[in-house]
Amino acid sequence: MTIRSAFAETVGRTSYWFLHTFLHGGSSLPGKLTLKLDPQILKAFSKKYDLVIVTGTNGKTLTTALSVRVLKQKYEQVLTNPTGSNMEQGIVTTFITAPRPHKKGLAVLEVDEANVVLVCRYITPIAFVFTNLFRDQMDRYGEIYTTYEKILKGVRLAPKATIIANGDEQLFNSKELPNPIIYYGFNNGHEDDLRAPANTDGLLCPKCRHILHYHLRTYANLGDYFCPNCGFHRPELTYAVTKVTNQTPNSSTFEIDGQEYRIAIGGTYNIYNALAAYALGRFLGVSQSQIKHAFEADERVFGRQEEFQLGSKTVTLILVKNPVGLNQVLDMILTDKRPFSFVFLLNANYADGIDTSWIWDGHFENLKKHDIPQFMTGGERYKDISTRLMMAGIPDMWKEPNLDNVIAKIKQLPTDQVYVLATYTAVLQLRKQLAEQGVIKGGMD
Repeated sequence: MTIRSAFAETVGRTSYWFLHTFLHGGSSLPGKLTLKLDPQILKAFSKKYDLVIVTGTNGKTLTTALSVRVLKQKYEQVLTNPTGSNMEQGIVTTFITAPRPHKKGLAVLEVDEANVVLVCRYITPIAFVFTNLFRDQMDRYGEIYTTYEKILKGVRLAPKATIIANGDEQLFNSKELPNPIIYYGFNNGHEDDLRAPANTDGLLCPKCRHILHYHLRTYANLGDYFCPNCGFHRPELTYAVTKVTNQTPNSSTFEIDGQEYRIAIGGTYNIYNALAAYALGRFLGVSQSQIKHAFEADERVFGRQEEFQLGSKTVTLILVKNPVGLNQVLDMILTDKRPFSFVFLLNANYADGIDTSWIWDGHFENLKKHDIPQFMTGGERYKDISTRLMMAGIPDMWKEPNLDNVIAKIKQLPTDQVYVLATYTAVLQLRKQLAEQGVIKGGMD
């Protein structure tokens, strides 16, 4: 480590100590200060850690959390960024605030798609984990094809790193790469010929632009795809979900290659995240029994889905940010057989994506299948989501534009179970208020 790097790291550590001790935050600012003093600070950590990068549109945080839990079955220490601060400054903060390893350590980091190349310029990873690619923050990423190119800019700097990719995602099979590739996906059914709905992301064959068909479709464009025009098809899977036994909003039971596993979180999309963590664990030598133990540990998995008590209410707070993720969350909560109230908090800041048109691709009409006694909307763009719900046939809802008042309103809802769906900055604002009231601990800043 150079003198400049050592000084920058010291300043970063000191600023983190102050912010964490007195302001209960500091996941990004210490990294910004450190990068200002030494823009190449990440190079100083290249010899200290073997790095695994987890990236993709949805599921990065939970996949990373599950991967760390799995890898701790074998490795004493695994460095990670549990708050989900996945831009360059947040990643730098993760490194500079970690205990200095006595020997080469293992780091498993969630990395924003556009920041993969910024990390790979200085640290060559041993592996990449790819979750999926969906339309998300179009103002920042563009279409899914440009998002994949952003990721590949980093991958091309690490041609020997193993890629552990979702084989059910067509784009991950669309480019010739020198990297070793391990594919995971679903093999829990088969039909001769299925098609995805017309407005599905990634509907066209990346080779010939013909409409893709499926032998199995899990959700969105994911599944056992094939092109009847050019023969492009899903690659052979190394690891596969072979059966989904039971799903509730709070748990998923499934089989991977015939072995049953359970995670304490609902949603098909989260089974994919568990499968990705499983594939990474097997790649790094963790046994099936160790992975089973890691998945079924009592502690809840930290992701973008959090449950807490607010008086007599059991509140589930879920981050939503794009149509595919939103629809998966809607499908998940509709498996709840208990009465529940529904809250949607919509902001449109840079971190959320300033374009809110994605909510129109949400299947809110499906909410009418459940007897939901009360809806509530809030956030800076509450009018947008209120209009969308009204057009879905839900005319009667509470409207609360001021997030400062949302907590009090939730306490007045008529059901003991409440689902709160919120965009990123709305989640942060709500969690900050909940932490100040002592309802939850701080974090995810």
